[in-house]
Amino acid sequence: MIKWLKRIYQEYFNSDPLQVLLLGAGALLVLLVLLALLYLFGEGAFELGLSYWGKDFIRLLLSIVGVLIVVFGNALILVYVERKVAGWMQLRIGPKEVGPSGLLQSIVDAVKLLGKQLLRPRYVDKPLYFLAPILIFIPCLVTMVVIPFDHNLQVRDINVGIVLILAFSALTPISIFMAGWGSANKYALLGGIRSISQEIAYEIPMVLSIIPVVMLSGTLSLKGIVEAQKIPFICLQPIGFLIYFISALAETNRTPFDLPEAESELVAGYHTEYSGMRFALFFLAEYTNVFIVCALATVFFLGGYKGPLLPGWVWFFIKTYILIFVMMWFRWTFPRVRFDQLLNFSWNFLIPLAMLNLAVTGALMKI
Repeated sequence: MIKWLKRIYQEYFNSDPLQVLLLGAGALLVLLVLLALLYLFGEGAFELGLSYWGKDFIRLLLSIVGVLIVVFGNALILVYVERKVAGWMQLRIGPKEVGPSGLLQSIVDAVKLLGKQLLRPRYVDKPLYFLAPILIFIPCLVTMVVIPFDHNLQVRDINVGIVLILAFSALTPISIFMAGWGSANKYALLGGIRSISQEIAYEIPMVLSIIPVVMLSGTLSLKGIVEAQKIPFICLQPIGFLIYFISALAETNRTPFDLPEAESELVAGYHTEYSGMRFALFFLAEYTNVFIVCALATVFFLGGYKGPLLPGWVWFFIKTYILIFVMMWFRWTFPRVRFDQLLNFSWNFLIPLAMLNLAVTGALMKI
């Protein structure tokens, strides 16, 4: 038994005490974030005493489990769906061997990544290299907290939910740049630099497209925005929706805007030097961010969980996955753009259009 534990230690930690210490620090960071979420969800349970624990604490634990189920289940589903959509659009079959119609292929791939050895280049910047995969995953969990899946299916309705999402989304380009810089690899560094400039360029029109929604609804609460939509805001803000959706494609590094990880230019971009579960965390964060931006588009422009006949959460997921399908459709339709074209499109076209849309919305609301 001791021999096997030693073998696992050598395989996964490479007999490097500093690596073990950094992974422990990363786990401690995740624990601190979860504790912060406990405080947020429980409305100050730590200050109110043990009498406050009980029903609300159980609801909190169930909410955390539910968020994790959505995150990991969504990744498994989207990996399979994207392969099938790619096969359908390229006249191929896609996964078909593992399970009926290949349904278990994603699970097998996840197990394979769990079993892969964690290789580390010799000259990496260890603190940045090890913290980047953990840091990129934190905004995914926090953002899920404020998304209203149904009228009564939301972890916590915060009156500044949009501000919370925008604040934590800023961690994603930082973690990508940490991965690129810490890998001591020129291709990874170029991918990290591209990500920073791309995120700055497209964060601006995304925020400018959300502001008219806030003006129309009169609230920063996501649930309040859904309830304010007598008709979907896409009918009042079609240009805002297009700006948001294009910016979301760039924010999630999806084709044709996947320049930070362009395989034909940068090997694999910022995660070139990552393997095993470290790579899997980047992969998981990418698909979770795809789900999040489409879920937010559903909340902002498509009426959220509102719809006839079916339960609200069913309508929410239908609308969200339709948008995700459109993203996949774009990936297998449009070629990758050049980096200068990517930035020029935002600074010279999207941002002026978003500012014009904001000004026209404000003027019409004053009439």
